[in-house]
Amino acid sequence: MMGRREVGQRQFFYSFDLEKVVPPDHLVRRIDGVLDLSWVHRELASYYSHTGRPSIDPVLMIRMLLVGYVFAIRSERQLCSEVQVNLAYRWFCQLGIEDEIPDHSVFSRARHERFRESDALRRVFEGVVARCITAGLVGGEAFSVDASLIKADVDKKQRIPGDQPIAWPKAEEASRAVREYLMTLDAARSNEPNNDQDSDGSSGSGSRSKPAKEVSLTDPLAAWVVRPGIDPFFAYDANYLIDNKAGIIVDAEGSRANRAVEIAVSQTMIERVCRRFDVRPQRLAGDTVYGAVRLLKWLIERKITPHVPVWDKSARPDGKFSRADFVFDRERNLYICPGGAELTSTGNFDQGHIVYYRANKNDCSVCSLKPKCTTAVVRKVTRDIDEDLREHVRALANTDAFQQSRRERKKIEMQFAHMKRIFKLDRLRLRGLSGAKDEVLLTATAQNLRRLAKFLYRAPREPCPA
Repeated sequence: MMGRREVGQRQFFYSFDLEKVVPPDHLVRRIDGVLDLSWVHRELASYYSHTGRPSIDPVLMIRMLLVGYVFAIRSERQLCSEVQVNLAYRWFCQLGIEDEIPDHSVFSRARHERFRESDALRRVFEGVVARCITAGLVGGEAFSVDASLIKADVDKKQRIPGDQPIAWPKAEEASRAVREYLMTLDAARSNEPNNDQDSDGSSGSGSRSKPAKEVSLTDPLAAWVVRPGIDPFFAYDANYLIDNKAGIIVDAEGSRANRAVEIAVSQTMIERVCRRFDVRPQRLAGDTVYGAVRLLKWLIERKITPHVPVWDKSARPDGKFSRADFVFDRERNLYICPGGAELTSTGNFDQGHIVYYRANKNDCSVCSLKPKCTTAVVRKVTRDIDEDLREHVRALANTDAFQQSRRERKKIEMQFAHMKRIFKLDRLRLRGLSGAKDEVLLTATAQNLRRLAKFLYRAPREPCPA
């Protein structure tokens, strides 16, 4: 028999308990159980005035942001709408059934102002990492580092060549991203007389020794990326440092898409993890980008074994003899070519770290192997002053530990895949370098929260039948 619900006069009073509505195994309950925001009001008090209209509660701001990134709700307007109707989200944000949700415009403005001035988002991230360490998910022995490109929120047609003058608007009339770019330019100009080295990467901005090929008029700090087989685009880098035991992200940083910046940011992240959690890895895995001698030397000085392919451009694409075909005699400080001739050096350095070794003109002129060696009058071979260190790192590739690190490094690639496919961070919504930093940090926080919640609240295995 068909059932029919009686529709009569509506009930005047309801007894409703939000606590009973949210299922005990819901993800928001698991995350709430590992999240500690008791410090927020105390730490952020100095960023708020003692007078005026009350702002959005910063704890509510953080909880709503976490809902957005954990459940891949990228739009702030959509996030406010979802919290309005979703009872589980309301419970997690500690809102009652009749409490009002902040307007999306007020929410966005507070996010860009108060939270940019403070370090609240990093505090939240580091609190989650500390909980992962306590839970035993961080081994602290082996780390992996990598960076992934994320498209910037710009129209690539709105660009201009970097070597052309640009009439930027006044600071008070410019967008937040343009103001940030102009401030970066002013800082770079003021540091030019004393800036003889690469930037330290702490801000991720990176100083340019030459103009960018293309500059976005919407987000000027976004880098113009050109890769074979794909259309060029503007992008930022998401830098991750993970512990290889369970793939926990122990540090994350948004930066400009630049190889030198990636190296500097990796140093910053390792030092920050050591300072904040007293954890220094014994080995670090990475791809060839991190095989620059500057980083390799930095790692070995700190007794961190670099399981990284060495950055080397000595191979010849034309099929002629490369440097690997020459034998270096360390005692006599010379190279011996495949024909048996000696290449000696004057001892002078190029760029402060490159030594040139040249063959004798008489030897090259009568050598039968010259067509396979060079088209110049004499053959030259370069050697880095830290080549012994590079050879030491190359030798590590033949060890079992290196192969293990290579297998474990797939975990960081999986984190980037989840970042883009599950958490929808394949394109940034916020502009400017600070926006990229916020989005990368919040996404890494969400990834760690989901992994930690899954580990702590996993269902017990059912006993096997006898």
